[in-house]
Amino acid sequence: MTSSTFSSPTQRRIVWGLRILLALAFGAAGIAKLSGAPQMVQVFEAIGFGQWFRYVTGVVEVGGAVLLLVPATGFLGGLLMAVTMVFGVATHLVLIGGNPAPAMVLALLSAFVTWRLRPLTRLAARAA
Repeated sequence: MTSSTFSSPTQRRIVWGLRILLALAFGAAGIAKLSGAPQMVQVFEAIGFGQWFRYVTGVVEVGGAVLLLVPATGFLGGLLMAVTMVFGVATHLVLIGGNPAPAMVLALLSAFVTWRLRPLTRLAARAA
């Protein structure tokens, strides 16, 4: 059971809207990384781990976007994207500079979706 089982229809629509928005954002970002968009190549050059890391990040983002859209895996997708964006914020702050605000917003939205889709224990489900 997930916590969204006990939500109102309006709350479920909001969470689904955010899931779709996040999937579009992460899907687009992942495809840009995988296709070798010049800006992405430059960013990952500045990070200094090599271009292989751009491919890994692109696969993680596209995979997370898909997970967000599948009802049974939305929690995992949100969690994966929230953690990815926390590292994105840290990368901006420590390694490459620039504005970390977009990554912060995506991290917070992903964390919210993760929280709303969190699995409930049987004891907590009975109490709700």
